[in-house]
Amino acid sequence: METEKKCFKCGEVRSLSAFYKHPQMPDGHVNKCKECNKRDVRENRAAKIEQYRAYDSARSNKPCRVKARHDYLQTEAGIKSANKAKAKWSDSNKKKVWVANCVSNAVRDGNLSKPDNCSSCAKSECRIEGHHNDYDRPLTVTWLCSMCHRQWHKANGEGANPF
Repeated sequence: METEKKCFKCGEVRSLSAFYKHPQMPDGHVNKCKECNKRDVRENRAAKIEQYRAYDSARSNKPCRVKARHDYLQTEAGIKSANKAKAKWSDSNKKKVWVANCVSNAVRDGNLSKPDNCSSCAKSECRIEGHHNDYDRPLTVTWLCSMCHRQWHKANGEGANPF
């Protein structure tokens, strides 16, 4: 039995373990080495990134996948994973955590008033969140509903004035 094979893409002779298995090939392995295959996949994804993003988004929003994620978050492993992710975010965003605590304390103490309506869409039935244009000014807040806040960051990224 042959233990080496030549990649048709790069021309290098490699061991069969350097090729993906494929039951319909005569030797049971594809004719392109794993490295060339991975490079081709990366280049294809980069060339068609918008198409892949749309596909990934549509796929992740399928009801069966949303339910699976929700169910996983109810398990002990899911809770542990979510808490680990939250702790990692907090560790890498210490200033944002500090600013959020400042706002919470100021609202609690009556030094900052939180409106009932979003500054952008005027909805009141959504959760209202504080948006900061400058984290060096923690009590300068624009109050947005979670949907408007998410859309604003999607369109503008971090910083910059929403209005």
